[in-house]
Amino acid sequence: MITEKSPAIPAYPPGFRARRGLNWGVVGLLYTSFYMCRYNFSMANKAIATEFDFSNAQIGTIITVNMIAYGCGQIINGLLTDKLGGKRAMLIGASGTIIMNLLFGAASFAGLLGLFVLLRGIDGYLQSFGAPGFIKINVTWFNKRERGKFSGIFGFMINLGRLGIFWLGPSLLAGFTLFGMWHVDPLHWRWLFWVPAGIATLVAIAFVFVVKASPEEAGYRVDDLRETSAAADNNGSFSVVDVLVRILTNPVVWVVALAYACTGAVRQSVDQWFPRYVQEVFNTDLGGAHFFWLGTLIPIVASAGSLVSGFISDTVAKGRRAPVAAGVYLIETIIILAAAQMTSLNMTITFFVLIALTANSTHSLLGTAAAMDIGGKKMTGFASGVINSFQYFGGSLAGYTLGKLLDGKGWVYDVFSHLHTVVLGAPPEGHMGWGLYFYFMAPFGVMGCLFILLAARISKHRGRDL
Repeated sequence: MITEKSPAIPAYPPGFRARRGLNWGVVGLLYTSFYMCRYNFSMANKAIATEFDFSNAQIGTIITVNMIAYGCGQIINGLLTDKLGGKRAMLIGASGTIIMNLLFGAASFAGLLGLFVLLRGIDGYLQSFGAPGFIKINVTWFNKRERGKFSGIFGFMINLGRLGIFWLGPSLLAGFTLFGMWHVDPLHWRWLFWVPAGIATLVAIAFVFVVKASPEEAGYRVDDLRETSAAADNNGSFSVVDVLVRILTNPVVWVVALAYACTGAVRQSVDQWFPRYVQEVFNTDLGGAHFFWLGTLIPIVASAGSLVSGFISDTVAKGRRAPVAAGVYLIETIIILAAAQMTSLNMTITFFVLIALTANSTHSLLGTAAAMDIGGKKMTGFASGVINSFQYFGGSLAGYTLGKLLDGKGWVYDVFSHLHTVVLGAPPEGHMGWGLYFYFMAPFGVMGCLFILLAARISKHRGRDL
């Protein structure tokens, strides 16, 4: 139902917004639990390495396989989601990650690197049903001019999951008192995988009974959510072949995906290694005050970045994502280079938080809002799958490749060490390769800016704004 007075946003039926809020809230909570089952590994990183004498490169192998499996799954499962529907896709992903996290914790009794790699790889593939399913459900409930703000809220739910595990993880490892009555002694790191799996199970049960895949299923007739995207609402039905051809032959999709790979490289470099960084470089205890504030501020400020960038792209940029994303990439590069100069823990914490703000701004803009704009209602699952996959292909560089650099070995270390010596006139300082940690991220900010500007230019030549 559209009124002439509001050409951009529909006049929704009575009760629609409240029902949408309930729907979105439960969907968001389920996706939040996915992230608790994902970021638990970064909390267990050092404990696993210490117990089984794994190098950074070996720990990085677990991360890389997980990221590549997730990226491949995004492409495959994005297409499947357009056929299965968002609700079924999210339930498949939830069931899979619950089982894999339980098994990963149990695998600690064997301590085999290959088993850890296998289980985390399967988990990565199954978790990749989450984002396309999440977006597939919500694209039917949100108008284009609301999607930037939605993408910001999407980012908030992701960061709520990160906040949850950053709070829960140290408590499980250090012990805690529940309701002032029951004391729980320090637990083995395997509980970092078992407890989030239990939380995801409870939320998945609520999801089954509350969530509706579309307004029509909830009893509302919203005939036109006023698609003004590249897909122009994708009226009619498309076969799998139609969807493949339309998305895979769209050059904008691929260039946005390359920009998003740069987001992934920075985002995962921080998310997978920052607990280990403060432990190794500053001898920080995960149960201490410094880590508490770091683990709290990163997701909170990252959420603010998602919300503000989404709001700006909806209002100031009038639905355009590229100008905002390009500016954020440049700011991110400056912040990363400044972070590399910090020698105090407090200043390092500050710059970690600022990097998280910028990385999550482009994460929500490109992976959510831009994917919905490009794919439209009928092809959002596959469009988001393709674009999101590249974030994790880029993020895979934060696994084995960054791990080798942090070990102070291999050609990556040699290249960055040589560049550091040539540009700054001195070899890198710090234990092993930790002195090059931030320099590893900086080039991706520059490349991300260039790619998104190229995507905007191509899109404009095709008669559409990005």
